[in-house]
Amino acid sequence: MNHLVFLALAATLGTWFVTALGAATVVFFKSPDPKALNLMLGFASGVMIAASFWSLLQPAIERAEEISSMPAYLVATLGFLAGAVFMWASDKVVSFAQRRANSAQGAPDQRLGRIIMLVLSITLHNIPEGLAVGVAFGALQPGAAPESMMGAATIALGIGLQNFPEGAAVSLPLRREGCSRRKSFLLGQASGMVEPIAGVIGAVLVVYVEAILPFALSFAAGAMILVAVHELIPECQRNQSDQPYFATMGIVSGFAVMMLLDVMLG
Repeated sequence: MNHLVFLALAATLGTWFVTALGAATVVFFKSPDPKALNLMLGFASGVMIAASFWSLLQPAIERAEEISSMPAYLVATLGFLAGAVFMWASDKVVSFAQRRANSAQGAPDQRLGRIIMLVLSITLHNIPEGLAVGVAFGALQPGAAPESMMGAATIALGIGLQNFPEGAAVSLPLRREGCSRRKSFLLGQASGMVEPIAGVIGAVLVVYVEAILPFALSFAAGAMILVAVHELIPECQRNQSDQPYFATMGIVSGFAVMMLLDVMLG
C-alpha cells in the first residue's frame, strides 16, 4: 500500500476514534456540557473554513496551473461547487427519508425508522469529511516537507474535533429513544466508520490519478465549507442568549489557529 494511502487511513481512523469518544459520552453522562460542545463546534468550524482555503483551495489552484489543461480558476470553482452540491444532495436524500419515516404515524417500526434516519444522516455527512482527509494526505508530494504534512494533519484535527459532538449527537438521542447505553454507543461510533473507507478512496484517487487532484482538493473544500456554514456554525450558536459570543470566539480561535499554522509553516 502506498505510504500516503496508509497515512490517510491512519488519520481517518483517528477521526473515527474521536467519533467513538463522543458516542461514549452516553455511557458516562446523561448529556454533555452544552457550552463545551458549542465551543468545540465553533472551533472546528473555524479550522475547517481556514483549512478549506489554505490547505485545499490554494494547493488546488497551484496544482491546476501545473498539470491541468483547463484554466486553474475554472477547475477550482467547478470542484468547489461540486463538493457543496454533493453535500446538499446528501442532505436532501436524508431529509426525504426522514419525512417518509415520520409520516408513518402509528407504524410499529416508527421508532426504528427514526433511529435509522438519525444514524444515516450523520454517516452521510462523514463521507465527504473522510474524502477531505484522504485527499489532503494523498496530495502530499513524495518526500513532503514537515510543514506540508502539518497542513494535512490539521485538516484531520479539525474534522476530528467536530466528530466528537457528532458522535454524541447520535448516541444521546438514541438513548432517549429507549436504546440501551451499549447499543447507543455502538450505533454512535458506527456512524464514523465510513470515514476511513472514504479517506482511503480519496487518497487512492489522487495518488494514482494525478490529473483529478486539483478537482478533488476543491471538491473537498466545497464539502467542508458547506458542512461548516450550514451545520456547525448554526448548531454552535444555539442557546447563546447568556453568552452570545462564546461560540463565536471558538470560530475565530479555530480560524486563527489554522491560519497561523498554515501561513507560518507553509
